[in-house]
Amino acid sequence: MLGFALLFVAGCSSTATEPEGSGSNGMDETDMEQQSDSDADSSDAYGAGDGSGVSEEDMTSEERARKSLEQAKEKAMQAASTIYFDFDSSEIRRESQSILEAHAAYLAEDGDASVVLEGHTDQRGSREYNMALGERRAESVARFLRVNDVSEDQIETVSYGEEQPAVEGNSEEAWAENRRVEINYE
Repeated sequence: MLGFALLFVAGCSSTATEPEGSGSNGMDETDMEQQSDSDADSSDAYGAGDGSGVSEEDMTSEERARKSLEQAKEKAMQAASTIYFDFDSSEIRRESQSILEAHAAYLAEDGDASVVLEGHTDQRGSREYNMALGERRAESVARFLRVNDVSEDQIETVSYGEEQPAVEGNSEEAWAENRRVEINYE
């Protein structure tokens, strides 16, 4: 009896066709799946779905270089442009290295691009000490970029010391926001 009920329920499943203009164009699920697979295959054949309409194999070396440069630039622009430092330190933190690697990749790829590295400190310490510390921080970032194939001609460093705080205040949170190097593209 249970088998008959299951057979009856399975036999009564909806087989009605969709009204005209419903979006399926009279295709059943199998047809729609095959169409979807075909669409995916054609996007892979024409630029791997990037909308360019050109496959990687059909690109000239110049087009591949331009695409690589665009990807590097996009990654650099998505990366943070501020590198933070510990108190009284110019050592680059481990978590900042991937950010700097993205910027270095773009700068190494595009020899015409250049950056100004602005070193900043919190207000603790003398003005002279903070100017020197801001310079050491900017130079630390510059050295990292040079080691990662960025030309010296593409990098400029400047120190503002404590003169341009990102956050006003006398708390550890404010001071931590002010101990930084800002990466600015020209």
